[in-house]
Amino acid sequence: MSGRKKKKVTKAERLKQLQEEEERRQKEEEEARVKYEKEEMERLELERIEKEKWNQLEAKDLERRNEELEELSLLERCFPEAEKLKQDTRLLSQWKHYIQCDGSPDPSIAPEINTFISLWKEETNETFEEVIAKSKLVLNLIEKLKLILLETPPYYLEDKNIIQYQGSILEMQELLHLTFNIATEILLRQASTLADLDSGNMEKVIQDENVTLYVWANLKKNPRYKSVRFSETQTGFEIPRILATSDIALRLLHTHYDHVTPLRPISTSFQGHTTRIPQFVRDEVKSVEAAISKELPEESKQLENESNSIHEEEETKCEEQGDIEVQTSFVQEESDATKCELEMKLLSETVLSAQLLLIENATEKPTFFEDNEVDLYQFTTLGGVYHLDILELPPQYKTMKSWMIVEILKEGLQKYIYPPETTEDVETENAFPPIEVTLEVQENVIFFEDPMVARWDAEGKHWQTDGISNVSYKSEERLITFSLETFGPVTLIQDTHVNMPFQSWELRPLGVNKVLLTVTTVFTEVQIQIKENLCMLASIKLSDKKHSSTLEGKWMTPISFIFALKETGLNIFPSGHSHFYVIINYKDPLVELKAYRQLALLSSAFAFGWSKWNVVCTSKKVIVKLSEYLTEEPIQNPNWTLLMFSGNRAQRLKINENSETFSEALKEETEFHSTLYHMVKDFASKEAMEKIKSSNCQFIDSVCYMLLSTRLLSYS
Repeated sequence: MSGRKKKKVTKAERLKQLQEEEERRQKEEEEARVKYEKEEMERLELERIEKEKWNQLEAKDLERRNEELEELSLLERCFPEAEKLKQDTRLLSQWKHYIQCDGSPDPSIAPEINTFISLWKEETNETFEEVIAKSKLVLNLIEKLKLILLETPPYYLEDKNIIQYQGSILEMQELLHLTFNIATEILLRQASTLADLDSGNMEKVIQDENVTLYVWANLKKNPRYKSVRFSETQTGFEIPRILATSDIALRLLHTHYDHVTPLRPISTSFQGHTTRIPQFVRDEVKSVEAAISKELPEESKQLENESNSIHEEEETKCEEQGDIEVQTSFVQEESDATKCELEMKLLSETVLSAQLLLIENATEKPTFFEDNEVDLYQFTTLGGVYHLDILELPPQYKTMKSWMIVEILKEGLQKYIYPPETTEDVETENAFPPIEVTLEVQENVIFFEDPMVARWDAEGKHWQTDGISNVSYKSEERLITFSLETFGPVTLIQDTHVNMPFQSWELRPLGVNKVLLTVTTVFTEVQIQIKENLCMLASIKLSDKKHSSTLEGKWMTPISFIFALKETGLNIFPSGHSHFYVIINYKDPLVELKAYRQLALLSSAFAFGWSKWNVVCTSKKVIVKLSEYLTEEPIQNPNWTLLMFSGNRAQRLKINENSETFSEALKEETEFHSTLYHMVKDFASKEAMEKIKSSNCQFIDSVCYMLLSTRLLSYS
């Protein structure tokens, strides 16, 4: 066996290898150190250049800030101008009602509405059809008063007005229900003459746009007749044997409105919010008013003295007198202009405070609810109220010769107590089981989840959920069935915040002074058109399918529109307490307010939309995507750019919606500005800027109000 022996490495060779490795390592370390130092120097130099550039941009922004804010202030004069137009509209509405002379009272004038109510109380023998006809006027008056309370700015509402209006509303609501009870009694007195030939019992259904009445009178008292179903409807009851053999009537009065839920208290603490108005503005207005009132008599006196001396010179009398009149007129005009300017300044600050009030969050969550009580900050009643009553059948009409005789009970219509307060004579324990009720859900109301049933607690004056069992809902047939232990007013409730937070939103122009606001939630997509001082529901999509609504195509003022939308179940309008029930993307109220005002200013020429980065940035900043939009038709894949705004600085961001990480880095070759208006001015077309400057003040105000009401930057 042969083979070469492995050559041994000598000690000298090993030392040489180690030395070479050490030299190589030192060389690599030196190269790495030099490279690091070079990169670090380059980085520091880049940072220095960036910081220098940043400082230059900040200095430039600071230098022109006053000029930009002054220009913005001129543009934002549209808000006090819109408020003045609203005041004029309210006065014109009162005048139109006055000259109309149609016999209906002005509900805001106490003597007129009090006289109307007094005369109405005397009309005690009206049929149900007559009461329904009268109810249209009453409901209209109630609606007017509610809108006055909603539409009148808080700085114009006085405590005495609120007490007067709410008092009139409550009195008319109670009186309307009382007249329905009297009309029901008159109808039930005729039950025997209206009896059905087959069953022998009386059944009556009276339908109207605001009220539906279902009445069943048990004339035969047949113990086997336990299922009551009103003809041509699915509405009915399953009654126990004790009621089937009793002298009773069942009444279901479905009012498509809610006059049971107590009126929400209206805050009159606006004085606390007006402290945000700079004191120097109010002081300046007062001082100028005082100066004007002092200046005018002095000017007049001085000019009068000059006039007396001029009288001595007959040859120049007429000429000088003309000059004096011109000077007096000029002083008067100048004083009026100064006063008007300061009044507009004060109104502007007042409107700003009122707008801020719309987006302020309540500091404390309501915690005064009892067991099973419905929290009306968390839930909303929908579809009106179902007044369920078991009534004692009143004495029936009797025919004697050519006379119709009837006994009229002094106490009027009486309720049958079920279950009775004492049950000593009853043999079986289950003699008073819950009554099964089947109701038809109002067609124009949308429930995104199965509705819950609540009953009215007359003692506690609140809705509660106990005493109700076996609830089932058929969404296709719009029928809800449940068992009720005790009869009384019943309503359906839905989570107020079922559509919050929103998934996305977009605001895009549709033409001159017209925009389309699209809000997308988990369940629906709502499109709202806004033009001048009006809003309209453009479309609703449920599960990607178009849903028809009675509100579509109807133009209303923003407040009326929001009120109507809430009543149909389409609530996309957070309240001051909503943040207790919804996880929100909190933004500083003042930053949010400034953003909405400036977005409204730009909305006639630019589209805005939701950005995922708005959740990532701090509460002191908001981020939206923006694109110039000069066509009425939708643009496929618009060229969006991201804007970040902190209330006093606007900038374009380097990142886009598809970027992987968030960065506040400034887009190349762009600058800071103090306002969104001046930011877009850098890259907007001339046509776009012209459209912005020519926008109608009422249109801008309406867009701003809708943005403030939806709070898209916090609730998306």
